[in-house]
Amino acid sequence: MTAREAALALFRSRFGGDPDFFVRAPGRVNLIGEHTDYNDGFVLPMAIEQSTWIAVRGREDRLVRLASVGHPDAGFDLDSLSRGADTWAEYVKGTAWAVGAGSLRGWEGAFATDIPIGAGLSSSAALEIATARAFCAVSDNEWDAVKAARSARRVENEWMGVGSGIMDQLIIATAEADHATLIDCRSLDLSPTPLPDDLAVVILDTGTRRRLVGSAYDDRRKACERAAAAAGVPALRDLSPDDLATLSASVDAVTYRRARHVVTENARTIEAAAALEAGDAERFGTLMAESHRSLRDDFEVSSEALDVMVDVASGLDGCIGARMTGAGFGGCAVAIVREGAAARFVEEVTDRYAAAVDHRPAAYVTRAAAGASVD
Repeated sequence: MTAREAALALFRSRFGGDPDFFVRAPGRVNLIGEHTDYNDGFVLPMAIEQSTWIAVRGREDRLVRLASVGHPDAGFDLDSLSRGADTWAEYVKGTAWAVGAGSLRGWEGAFATDIPIGAGLSSSAALEIATARAFCAVSDNEWDAVKAARSARRVENEWMGVGSGIMDQLIIATAEADHATLIDCRSLDLSPTPLPDDLAVVILDTGTRRRLVGSAYDDRRKACERAAAAAGVPALRDLSPDDLATLSASVDAVTYRRARHVVTENARTIEAAAALEAGDAERFGTLMAESHRSLRDDFEVSSEALDVMVDVASGLDGCIGARMTGAGFGGCAVAIVREGAAARFVEEVTDRYAAAVDHRPAAYVTRAAAGASVD
């Protein structure tokens, strides 16, 4: 059963009858540009085929009634929004708050997803953008994808307490099929970049998970802010690799390494987008490898499982490049593989990783999907 079919079946079970429409919001994988978004930098993500679906039916009142596969039912009143227990429904409630509840109608919705939860593929951002799309459609409000992404970021930052950037929400809201997108996280300029037809994107789920709230993620963000302040710039985006020598005299060694990752990662991301545009897959793969080493050694957000996965993938025939993806501390790696070698690659990487860590991973060959939509 697909996620769309599961949402429909749950809707009929919980609410009776059929929904008025469906909303889909994809997950995302970031090809390169990690921990640069909240430093006003550059990222190169794409939306993936795995998605969150909502079966939606409007109500005449201001109540929102929710069901989700694998979770308890929930609901709230748009006239009395307040932060509640830490459940999946808080993302829905937080989105109503961030979008502006005064202009919204109530609805009944059944949620289902095939995005792996906690794997670094932006399941929470997909939930937020799908919810924003649902509220917009049921309330007859004009859909503004960038505005919705800004609102969804507020959900993470101010409602859920995660100091994340805007990359996840923005690519999920705006992605073009068959393209990655170079995003300037300061200006929010979007530069869609076509993916070569002879390359496949393979997501490699280590099966390990991380939690962002109250975690080392916030420590990394604070270190970046300290480094920017020491350099006298608004954000690390404003430094070039040539500026790093001067910065090293102003901050401690750990803070310097955090800054070095962000500054060099920005440069790598811009170069990687140009390499894709030029069809230079080999250079793109080299930059992916450099990114992983920087995340492992300078930013220290990789893990043993991620390192093993990247090492295994990088050594296989047909693999152009591999790196951890997402916030780190667990979750997924991403590999770029020659299209004709993808099936064999998946078989070999899962076997070899399982032999190395005694845990069989999941692997997904995916295409670059379009952003959130109403069906």
